[in-house]
Amino acid sequence: MQRSKNDVWVGLFVLTGAAAILFLALQSANLLSLSFQSTYRVTAKFDNVGGLKPKAAVRSGGVVVGRVESITFDDKSFQAKVALMLEKQYSFPKDSSLKILTSGLLGEQYIGIEAGSDDKTLVADDTIGTTQSAVVLENLISQFLFNKAADGGSAPANGVKK
Repeated sequence: MQRSKNDVWVGLFVLTGAAAILFLALQSANLLSLSFQSTYRVTAKFDNVGGLKPKAAVRSGGVVVGRVESITFDDKSFQAKVALMLEKQYSFPKDSSLKILTSGLLGEQYIGIEAGSDDKTLVADDTIGTTQSAVVLENLISQFLFNKAADGGSAPANGVKK
């Protein structure tokens, strides 16, 4: 009898540990977001979203104020249309701007909000017009190499500047 009681407790402990590890894995991969705050939806169009994914964070001043709901392609403007769910407790001016930023050098991408100065605030189903697309690392590297190659071709052969 004592052995079966211990087996039940050990089993419960193992299941709780497995559930905790699963929860942490989903939370760290941004596949699970437990927020019980009411939200409102705004949209924005970007020329290039880079590696931005649905459920990515929307931050202002380093604080998570919402999540990316969906990313679609608008075949009329040939831009990516991003739907954001912002928490109602945070209100931003209508002339706020959005940037796609990266956590660290090669980290995950998120959207940063820079607040504007308009008296009117964003409401549900508004569209944010001022956006800055993602910086694509490959484009930066190729531009740097192209500029270096162009500078190298015009330099004097003996290394003396004129």
